[in-house]
Amino acid sequence: MANLHHKPIKKFGIDGIIHDESTIARLKIEYIRLVLLEMRLSGHVPRLDIDPDFTISYNEHHEYFEFKLSVHGIYIGKRKSECILGIDGTKVIYTQQSKSSESSQGQESRLNQK
Repeated sequence: MANLHHKPIKKFGIDGIIHDESTIARLKIEYIRLVLLEMRLSGHVPRLDIDPDFTISYNEHHEYFEFKLSVHGIYIGKRKSECILGIDGTKVIYTQQSKSSESSQGQESRLNQK
């Protein structure tokens, strides 16, 4: 997986309205999670060295917050996107679980049930 950091960067995003100020932090996390899921389904992984951009402004006339979220990623393919957490500069960050650890955890859980 050489030269992943040279692949074209694509911006994924969402924008909308939040009515309750107390839910902004929670919704920001949820929206980032949803955008990351959308990225993976299309074969992209996030560039971890580029922070998500979340901007918000208050619309006084309508009394709600308008927001825009942007997350940047690169295409690596649907299959590879399942086992790669993201790209940090020139480093590929893999997910924690590998096939061998999944099978050993399954064996451990079966032993613990006995």
